[in-house]
Amino acid sequence: MTWNKPPPAAAQAAADTDHGRLRELGYKQELKRHLSVLSNFSISFTVISVLTGVTTLYNTGLAFGGPATMTLGWFVVGAFTMAVGLSMAEICSAFPTSGGLYYWSARLSGDRWAPFASWITGWFNIVGQWAGTASIDFSLAQLIQVIVLLSTGGNNGGGYLASKYVVFAFHAVILLSHAIINSLSITWLSFFGQFAALWNMLGVFVLMIAVPVVATERASAKFVFTHFNTDNSAGIHSNLYIFVLGLLMSQYTLSGYDASAHMTEETKNADRNGPIGIISAIGISLIVGWGYILGITFAVKDIPYLLSPDNDAGGYAIAEVFYLAFKSRYGNGVGGIICLWIVAIAIYFCGMGSMTSNSRMTYAFSRDGAMPFSSLWHKVNKLEVPINAVWLSAFISLCMALPSLGSLVAFQAMASVATTAVYIAYALPILFRVMLAHKSFVPGPFNLGRYSVLVGWIAVLWVATITVLFSLPVSYPVTKDTLNYTPVAVGGLFTLVLLSWIVSARHWFKGPITNLGG
Repeated sequence: MTWNKPPPAAAQAAADTDHGRLRELGYKQELKRHLSVLSNFSISFTVISVLTGVTTLYNTGLAFGGPATMTLGWFVVGAFTMAVGLSMAEICSAFPTSGGLYYWSARLSGDRWAPFASWITGWFNIVGQWAGTASIDFSLAQLIQVIVLLSTGGNNGGGYLASKYVVFAFHAVILLSHAIINSLSITWLSFFGQFAALWNMLGVFVLMIAVPVVATERASAKFVFTHFNTDNSAGIHSNLYIFVLGLLMSQYTLSGYDASAHMTEETKNADRNGPIGIISAIGISLIVGWGYILGITFAVKDIPYLLSPDNDAGGYAIAEVFYLAFKSRYGNGVGGIICLWIVAIAIYFCGMGSMTSNSRMTYAFSRDGAMPFSSLWHKVNKLEVPINAVWLSAFISLCMALPSLGSLVAFQAMASVATTAVYIAYALPILFRVMLAHKSFVPGPFNLGRYSVLVGWIAVLWVATITVLFSLPVSYPVTKDTLNYTPVAVGGLFTLVLLSWIVSARHWFKGPITNLGG
């Protein structure tokens, strides 16, 4: 990878400033450009949030492959995720706009296909983001449910288990608070973002050391790195199949780094700092996340018990690990509950950052006329915040959690879109880059040089692979309660987006449009 020298000032005067570069891409500066490279990185790092992803899906990792899948599979997924991130960073450097992925698709697919490519990419990205925020905040509501349960005596001690309606209320309050915070100026969001990144890092270090040190019984290194758990209640016996399903924890965690791209219109030196934000967020998350997985897994002894709904945490594996570690040494699990609050605060910041990214994508997509009532959603207030986009994102994320009141299976189907749809949106502009624009693409300051096309194809093939793998059944026999609804949800989204294009959008949507005026 290389960094091109800045163009000569005499020849590229407009490109020497962020405002000038944005005008070249067709937009005037409406948002306040305040973010440093650290702030840009912090938002993506906070949205990735290893404490969120690993904690939420640790049960999946334990059940499908266990320690070996989590500790070794983390780097398998990480390597391919870095390929996706590098390709995205290269394109971000060339086109640093809040629209990000859908704008890139329009510019890389050629004039004939630009509107359709932009439409498909944009809707997959924005729906995936809304689903992501809903999933993050609902997972926090579920964790609070477990914390309350443990704090009042646990599952086996008469503890209070909040109903699905109370959990939904938790979710609504969390979303409301996130919308309020995201209504503040970018100066405040920059501060919260940096604090959140610091919290995530320190939280990981505290937990990865404290939990195994406090535990009276610890797993051996051989168990942590080589034990492959094939004992699951899903009726799956193929080791390869089990390993693949166990990768979901890692892939779910390592997503959301497109936030750095969506924040480029508020980032200084965006064509350099946007790509740095993407790559550094992935790289540091890989290191920090592996440490968290190792620390927790060294405190694991009895996998079936941790996954059992009859334990004190009701089957929430990491909560039970924390609780048992402190209870075994001190006679009570208060320390474990405190550890869970460290995770809960990290998840809270993750949801906050996700909504920040959502609102910027909504702002940009509506600025280009792609959304119903677009003129309303791209309005910017006196604080230079896309305020209506913020509250729309919160409302849609709230509505997306409504299926949880009827069936958690239905909600999980919606939540699966958060990973699959977003990664499809990641892959589309990369695909157009390597297939249609491999000769015409003009890189920005950051580029991959002669490895650009190779890395791009690796990224595209990886996304195609995980899209198929994560659509496979996760339990046998397959029934309406065990069916993996991911292909149904993603297929439904594709059908709706395609039909809306055929019936209506192809007649009026022309892709990204300038707002520079005459």
